[in-house]
Amino acid sequence: MAFKRISLGGEFEAKIGYCRAVVAGGWVHVAGTVGQGDDVTEQCRTALGTIEKALAEAGASFADVVRVTYMLPDRNEFEPCWPILREAFGANPPVTTMIECGLIDPKFRIEIEVTAYLPE
Repeated sequence: MAFKRISLGGEFEAKIGYCRAVVAGGWVHVAGTVGQGDDVTEQCRTALGTIEKALAEAGASFADVVRVTYMLPDRNEFEPCWPILREAFGANPPVTTMIECGLIDPKFRIEIEVTAYLPE
């Protein structure tokens, strides 16, 4: 099976040694992605923008996402993101998990990881 590795040049890709996404066997696995901004909603939007770019390079879109994991250091900050997430995934809702945990840097308020299935 051939793999396609997608790098978007994010700062942690080189520091840690990973790529933004891997396409394998019809699946697109997008790494946990943080966003930029001063609050959780800005970071949510920019993280989704990065994920959307990775999916597009793989030949997929948010409509093809089957699983999403949200990681936040404060679960109380998840609800303000719901309208943004509904906008991205609402027409094609994936299965979802939210985990409260520490992130790589305290400035990050949300990290989002997705798995998509390539359209035939």
